[in-house]
Amino acid sequence: MTHLTRQLTLADLEYDLPENRIAIEPVNPRSSAKLLVVKDDSLHDFNVSDLPSLLPKNALLVVNETAVLPARFMTTRKDSGGKVEGLFLKEVEQYWLVMLKSNGKLRAGITLQLSDEIKLKLVEREGACWLCECLAPQHALEILNQVGTTPIPPYILRARGEMNIPDYRDREHYQTVFADETQSESVAAPTAGLHFDDALIDNLQALEVEIVPVTLHVGAGTFKGIETQTIAEHVMHSENWSVSQKSLDKLKRVKIDGKPIIAIGTTSVRTLESLPPVDLWPNEGGLSGSTNLMISPPYEFSLVDGILTNFHLPKSTLLTLVAAKIGIDSLHEAYKHAIDSGYRFYSYGDAMFILP
Repeated sequence: MTHLTRQLTLADLEYDLPENRIAIEPVNPRSSAKLLVVKDDSLHDFNVSDLPSLLPKNALLVVNETAVLPARFMTTRKDSGGKVEGLFLKEVEQYWLVMLKSNGKLRAGITLQLSDEIKLKLVEREGACWLCECLAPQHALEILNQVGTTPIPPYILRARGEMNIPDYRDREHYQTVFADETQSESVAAPTAGLHFDDALIDNLQALEVEIVPVTLHVGAGTFKGIETQTIAEHVMHSENWSVSQKSLDKLKRVKIDGKPIIAIGTTSVRTLESLPPVDLWPNEGGLSGSTNLMISPPYEFSLVDGILTNFHLPKSTLLTLVAAKIGIDSLHEAYKHAIDSGYRFYSYGDAMFILP
């Protein structure tokens, strides 16, 4: 496989995936998912449960501990009774930023009924979103825990067709074992972390593999494909991240010692690569910020040595990130192998491990 560092075009990010390869539920147990290992110029088939034996010596794993909100909700227009589907994005005081889907035309001033007591009043459009005033005293998380459902990606819902999977199952399946419920701000899961279960973590701990948490809250922009002909023209969405001082200290020690850092998922990659140079890290207080970092060839990684990640949608910025690590030709060879070998794709699908 040849590692090319040329800049990508939209055509580079296309591939054909049979519809039946879209995973509509995760495998059980989670760590029994297939794992395609990419090392140098070769591809090898394993399972995620084999990860402990595949890790390089003294490797440090970095995971994203954000938690997924029950961010989808259904409302009724107070004026017409029409149904409006919503996706909550964020809360600022009593205002919500949401994406809305309606058969009828929406305009400022319309009131949406979430429940008998809870209403949203449309204030103004902000691009593809609406700013709404929440006419209830509770915070968004409390309300969504009452009326919201799991924000399963649209491509999974389409692939399910008429199959009805209850929300309580998705609420459990679409949350990683690392999720910190006090950090419920994501509208999509950091899906590489979905492959980890207690048995796998026990095996990693038995080998004294250190697992370090960071946080990046996944926004709706993660679903937005690239629509510009050149990748450089794409406007990357912004997401909030934070890294505790404890995690910074461990990462700094490992980096100084020259030990490999393995990012579990593209969100962990973007968090690590958004950090300032190591010599500018503080000694207390940790770091936080927002990032719209676009990782695409050619790109020189500063902290990340290896990546465990899912198989991603065509024309996505997640594909450009993987291509930046292994080259676009190698990426296409790996994806062809995965399709030919029966791997399952996307959020609930199998995984790929790019070794340092």
